[in-house]
Amino acid sequence: MDFDLFSSNSSMEKPKKLHAALLSSPGMGHLIPIMELGKCLVADHGFEVTIFVVPSQASRAEAEIIDSAMTPKLLDIVELPAPDLTAAGLGPNASMVERLAVMMREARSAFRSALKAMEAPPDVLIVDLFRTEHLCMGDELRIPKYVYVPSNAWFLALLLHSPVLDKEVKGEYVDQTELLKIPGCKPVRPEDVVDPMLDRSNQQYHEYLRIAGEIAMGDGILLNVWEDLQAETLAALRNEEFLGRAVNGPVYTVGPLIRPVRPAGLGKELLEWLDKQPRESVFLVSFGSGGTMSAEQLAELAWGLELSRQRFIWIFRKPIVESLDGSFFDVGKGGGDDELSSFLPDGFAVRTRDVGLIIPLWGPQLDILSHPSVGGFLSHCGWNSTLESIVNGVPMIAWPLYAEQRQNATLLAEEIGVVIRPKELPSKKIVGREEIEKLARMIIAKKEGHQMRARVKELKSTAEKAVTKGGTSYESLRRMKEDCKMRIHQINKAH
Repeated sequence: MDFDLFSSNSSMEKPKKLHAALLSSPGMGHLIPIMELGKCLVADHGFEVTIFVVPSQASRAEAEIIDSAMTPKLLDIVELPAPDLTAAGLGPNASMVERLAVMMREARSAFRSALKAMEAPPDVLIVDLFRTEHLCMGDELRIPKYVYVPSNAWFLALLLHSPVLDKEVKGEYVDQTELLKIPGCKPVRPEDVVDPMLDRSNQQYHEYLRIAGEIAMGDGILLNVWEDLQAETLAALRNEEFLGRAVNGPVYTVGPLIRPVRPAGLGKELLEWLDKQPRESVFLVSFGSGGTMSAEQLAELAWGLELSRQRFIWIFRKPIVESLDGSFFDVGKGGGDDELSSFLPDGFAVRTRDVGLIIPLWGPQLDILSHPSVGGFLSHCGWNSTLESIVNGVPMIAWPLYAEQRQNATLLAEEIGVVIRPKELPSKKIVGREEIEKLARMIIAKKEGHQMRARVKELKSTAEKAVTKGGTSYESLRRMKEDCKMRIHQINKAH
């Protein structure tokens, strides 16, 4: 479908490209998916893209992601000034969700000014999940507006249904004795609810409900999954009898959108070590960009790795007692090697030097997962990490810590079938060294691990097909572009 706005007056002129403004939240889990969506819109669908970011000034890794997106220059990046959270009345112990929501709210005027400063206004606005308050700017500019959810369909279903649960459920969700039912979807165990639902009196719960209500203000939702991964839940999101009314528009599956593997991402020493290991014999231990754990749990994990006698790479951060998402805003910062090693059992590095590598603070997770020697991944089950693991055909040990990771772990274990889990949630109880030893052996050397590896390789194949030309995610974004054109035509006609 073509409209005059996008057709050239002369056959010699090129058609006008749609210009999309993408608005990201801080944090690697939001920044990476927005960057990759922007690159995809430019490279595969002929958009021009400007990405607006509010960087976490403390995060070295975020700065590296922003810099890497500038070369080669596929898209424009505008860094908005970081708001003063102290002036906004936010205390030092505020939750991650609350901090994100306040940061976005305080950045609204800077975003509006940045939009006005553009040579020409954008044709479409795409906001990150935590940026739904900015959808109104699409109305101000009279352009289509969409919400990008960098997570999975079951997470989205719970989010959209939460205002109904808020009215129906009495008391705290975690104290319920029955499953939380979602129309047309797998129910959620009370202990698996997302962090904002853990305490209904906390401000982050009210921010969560606000986001759930504001999503319907958009003209559609972009979701970082592909059709074959969650067909039943996607059907419920599109069905008016189930969740379609809460969505109030199309759901476009656009995933898996992950960072590309870098040619020299591993570095010489790490590459040489991995090249010497047998195929699918190494498992990676990494808790994403924000995950941390207590000193006691860290010690048990070290003992479990040593007792398992499996080859490993451990991206290691010092323990933080206050919260399990303690590195979310400052990933890449921390103490030196000597300080970090003081948290490990005495002699651990010496005893495991032939089978293990410890990388302090921040490591090339995706590049490691892509190496043929890697056969397992002990992961916090953040959605970026989950997609990186599936796309590289690597099964996981689930170690959920915060945000929606408990729900992700249940999805991956019970529905998708690519993870094994400890008996108890690591966020609730210390997982002992004997269980860690058993899980490590199972994922690499036992029948269960081999079966999961075969399953995840099947998913890898469907993921690759989805994003290639003619695949479901490619076609979904193509339809979204056509819908944009149609909406712009309707808006212009009405004005």
